[in-house]
Amino acid sequence: MKDWILKYKTGLIFAFIVTLVGSIIWYNKYQKEQAETGGLEPNFELSGKISGAPGLNLFIEAPSDKGTIPVAEGQINEDGTFDIIGNIPGLGYYFLRLGDEKNSLIPITLIPGDHLKINTSASTFVSKPNASGTKWSRTMNDYLREFDQFQRTQSRLQLNQENRSKEEVSKLFLEAKSKMEAFSRARMLKDPSNAYNIILSMDLLPSMSFDDWDPSNLNALRKVTEAFEDKYAGQPAAETFRNQYAQIENAYYEFASSVNGTVPVPEISLANPSGKILKLSDLKGKVVLVDFWASWCGPCRAENPNVVKMYQKFKNKGFTVFSVSLDEDASKWKEAIAKDQLEWEYHVSDLKGWKSSVVPTFGIEGIPYTVLINKEGKIIGKNLRGEKLEETLNELLK
Repeated sequence: MKDWILKYKTGLIFAFIVTLVGSIIWYNKYQKEQAETGGLEPNFELSGKISGAPGLNLFIEAPSDKGTIPVAEGQINEDGTFDIIGNIPGLGYYFLRLGDEKNSLIPITLIPGDHLKINTSASTFVSKPNASGTKWSRTMNDYLREFDQFQRTQSRLQLNQENRSKEEVSKLFLEAKSKMEAFSRARMLKDPSNAYNIILSMDLLPSMSFDDWDPSNLNALRKVTEAFEDKYAGQPAAETFRNQYAQIENAYYEFASSVNGTVPVPEISLANPSGKILKLSDLKGKVVLVDFWASWCGPCRAENPNVVKMYQKFKNKGFTVFSVSLDEDASKWKEAIAKDQLEWEYHVSDLKGWKSSVVPTFGIEGIPYTVLINKEGKIIGKNLRGEKLEETLNELLK
């Protein structure tokens, strides 16, 4: 359960890295050039008070895929006050870290000329920095408060002390995720040129796929892209944002075209447990859930009861399941079919595991993985499960 929920967070971290590569390369080059010429005049300041942290160091760092790059640092005085100055080449994304604790950090944006002020305590540093002094500090305060609530919800769902079902946990997580997205999307549309949109945009990026992604995110990302190109023209941050938006837009439309009933499903022609060749195309005229799984896959086995439930509910309405196993051991494959009561007759495998021909054909990166096809053999959905699958089938098989 924990791994499933953390997929969202993992996707965001990866997105952070992708977004910042161009700016970090620029910062490294700029820093080197300035060091060689001896010219690193301060062009930003960070000051304020953090109670309960006397003697701790406060670090400003630029994240990259190879670690963090130090930008500036200073020590907090006995009375909690501090004052740090540094130099940056332009609009950028940074971490503000308190002490040596990896989790005691907050994302900030900085623009040359900024004087960011923080007035908080060591215990509320991450969630309530009470920032001021810049055009984007209020947005940061509001965002960190919302993000703190999201993380609390995520932690509660990970513990699952209420013993909720997997489907209920998934639903609650997606609701919390959607709320976070809605907050960031609204703020981005309200003030597209706000520098802190670099951080807000991360909530709108697809985490693992476009299956549960809100396409209205594209509009917000486009508005920010255009505003950044106007306000920060010529800066790598604006160029990186444009490139990122273009990649997301292209990827989304490619995804959308693959599930809108216009793309035919690739043929699958493999042997069943008895050695008979079964073809997916032979099921044309039925709505088919192509289910990629394996006996050794824990999440697949946990999902099987839901697949069985859908089969039993809709089998008499023109629906069936075509199961494709990534097993290598025939006996374990057959045993799992029997034990999980996968009663449909369409079970196939080439018993090559991840070397199976279906893996590259369908772009499978993990299982369980499903593809839903309509009666014409066209793809209309990917990775539909639980309530979403049931709603789709109800609509298709009225």
